Amino acid sequence: MIPINDENPTERPPLITWTLLIGCVLVFFWQLTLDSQALLHVVYGLGFVPAVLLQGARLPEDVQVVAPWMTVFTSQFLHGGWLHLISNMLFLYVFANNVEDAMGHGRFLVFYLLGGAVAALGHGLFAPGSEVPMIGASGAISAVLGAYLLLHPSSRITVLIPLGLILYPARLPAAAVLVLWFVIQLFQALLTPPDQPGVAFLAHVAGFAAGVALLFVFKRREGRLLQ
Repeated sequence: MIPINDENPTERPPLITWTLLIGCVLVFFWQLTLDSQALLHVVYGLGFVPAVLLQGARLPEDVQVVAPWMTVFTSQFLHGGWLHLISNMLFLYVFANNVEDAMGHGRFLVFYLLGGAVAALGHGLFAPGSEVPMIGASGAISAVLGAYLLLHPSSRITVLIPLGLILYPARLPAAAVLVLWFVIQLFQALLTPPDQPGVAFLAHVAGFAAGVALLFVFKRREGRLLQ
């Protein structure tokens, strides 16, 4: 299912959501200007490499541009291709504005970055010796999805369901969309070795769980659950 819209208005403009979205797009366009060697250096230097952070592996000096601990944050703004970028930004666009509204701008920014960091570490702990860099905003966005599930489980989400060559539109409760999404990520995580190239499903699972837990820390006092 491809979410394209929800029916939840917000009380405040989602300034941080749009800043993060535009930031990821601008970084991706910067990536497109790099040749293959420079792009490889960027992916290894700013992406999260578990072996570098968790086991002390060293990158060449001309590749390591930030401290290893910072890569759990910098990796969130890199993407591996158009499909990777568009799918992540679509989920961010649909779900993040209401989570930001429930937290406030500053709290949401910290929540988002921390959720992405927990997602990266959750992936890394299952493959601490992996030298495959992890990049993308999906871990942080998974945290957003976890928070949204607790905030607005009954909200209607407009999704496109692929049926052969046709995308069939439907309006489904957020709980159905997000629980199904999480089950698929969990199932894929159980089947996919975490140290292999490809989608970091464990990061999605860890990020989603982090979002559920961190919501109780970052939501505003007057914010209500299960709206």
